[in-house]
Amino acid sequence: MAPNCLTATEPIPRTLKGGSILNAASIDGGRPKRRHAIPRPATKDIERRWQLEQMAGAFRIFAKMGFADGASGHISLRDPVQPHTFWINPYGVHFALLTVSDMVHVDEEGQRIGGNDQLVNAAGFVIHAAIHKRRPDIHAVCHMHSPYGRAWSTFGRPIDMLNQDSCMFYEDLAVYANFGGVVLAREEGGRLADALGPRKKNLILQNHGLLTCGGTVAEAAAFFIALERACQAQLLVEAAVAPDGSQLKKRVVSHEEAVYTKEGTGTPEIMYMQFEPEYRLVLRETGGDFLS
Repeated sequence: MAPNCLTATEPIPRTLKGGSILNAASIDGGRPKRRHAIPRPATKDIERRWQLEQMAGAFRIFAKMGFADGASGHISLRDPVQPHTFWINPYGVHFALLTVSDMVHVDEEGQRIGGNDQLVNAAGFVIHAAIHKRRPDIHAVCHMHSPYGRAWSTFGRPIDMLNQDSCMFYEDLAVYANFGGVVLAREEGGRLADALGPRKKNLILQNHGLLTCGGTVAEAAAFFIALERACQAQLLVEAAVAPDGSQLKKRVVSHEEAVYTKEGTGTPEIMYMQFEPEYRLVLRETGGDFLS
């Protein structure tokens, strides 16, 4: 582990001296003032190490959750020191075995410039390179063929605002409604980036799976976990309201409530905090072996 790394052992403050222990400390105009914050390392080199550690940890979390699928699935990380390059996992290594030293550093042309000397998935490179190039605000991208996301993607439609957790994605979820087979052409990567647009961070790829993005690995990974679970909830609800089912009716969250809920559940800071407990658990379970 790099010295001064922020992720491994420091406790999360549970209270402020003389103040409230609530994560929403006060209410201003009907909206909570949050105490969530993303730690910012002192240097870009420390930030690189910190994000690579969270990247390796995210793969271990995804493996536990059943998202590993042979050689499929990728996380990419924009390099903080060289922002026009990024890190990605090597081809054909199980998520549960990945460590920091396994990650491959590539440039915009797919040439290895550092890290592990291993092959990377060509389709993964095309997808991630297009998004990183188009969206400088996005520093991490997760794409997996997870079970419920893959199932819901067959319908080529977004999720409904069925509950509080679905609202994490309100006006922040796009659909790529064209399946062109395995993504090997740069033009297809560009079309995926077009579907994501200039602002949204989450994407359903029809007949393919899910893709989520963030300013940190934690944000992108937390969005992926939440979107997979939202797809699971959607499939359960659709089964319950099927025409030959129980005649139940869906009641979706209204626009005003969905906007308010998104602000309270789907910000970069809150998604970071959604990821942090999972990271600390896998850190303890593995003894931090993925940090090497």
